[in-house]
Amino acid sequence: MTLQDTLLPRRSRTLPRLHVAIRPGLALAVAVLAVVTLWAMLPSAFTSFNPVAGLPADKLQAPGAAHWLGSDELGRDVLARLIFGARQSLAGAVVAVAVGLSVGSLLGVLAGSVGGWVEQAILRLIDVLLSIPALLLSLALIVILGFGTVQVAVAVGVTAVAGFARLIWAEVVTVRRSDYVEAAFGSGGRFFAVLWRHVLPNALTSVLAYAAIQFGWAILQISTLGFLGYGAPPPTPEWGLMIAEGRNYMTTSWWLTLFPGLVVIATVLATNAVGHALTRRLQ
Repeated sequence: MTLQDTLLPRRSRTLPRLHVAIRPGLALAVAVLAVVTLWAMLPSAFTSFNPVAGLPADKLQAPGAAHWLGSDELGRDVLARLIFGARQSLAGAVVAVAVGLSVGSLLGVLAGSVGGWVEQAILRLIDVLLSIPALLLSLALIVILGFGTVQVAVAVGVTAVAGFARLIWAEVVTVRRSDYVEAAFGSGGRFFAVLWRHVLPNALTSVLAYAAIQFGWAILQISTLGFLGYGAPPPTPEWGLMIAEGRNYMTTSWWLTLFPGLVVIATVLATNAVGHALTRRLQ
């Protein structure tokens, strides 16, 4: 055993195991996420209706035995569109979080580990990004990138870069000043080896919980942009687009906006609950 291994606490060598107590509210949140994930992965297993082709004879039917959550103005089953729409929303959120996490991690680690003028330049860039409202920045990026699900996901991911970068920068700076990192450098550890083995594992643990919270935020942002008409084009089943299409029938066909809205709210609240549970566990 080397001097470096002796001085390093156990938590600096591997990522900590996450044991989160399952309370009733958290169990419900996990169940909601499990159902929505299964919708996205195996939509045909939950419904036999076509999400884009409807029957004119079934248009605007209230929830009942034929259509559990009703049908829309084209006779399409609302539940089927919600189930198939999960893939659009969840896939977009995954892309958005991946973009924010990867780019933000790169900037945050670079700023926290190098320091000097590089750190100051990156921090000023982060401040500029944080000063711009997320929705406004997303709309500006969509105008540049074009319309579509992938473009919306990338735009939402770019707006999340600053939050990830600032958090990772703070974590890297804190970990670098720890005794076990100083011991690693003092025992002859190389910069990149210490960074990879000790700094990053301990700096990224809290970021994982933040990513779970950002996942729910990304779903909400994608749905908002879809509601505004910047997301997936009709007749693609997408939660925000479904709410936008149903707002013209709110007084007569309330189910067209109520059920998509409830699904968005339930999914976002579930991801937030899981993210906060991880955050409490890691504190």
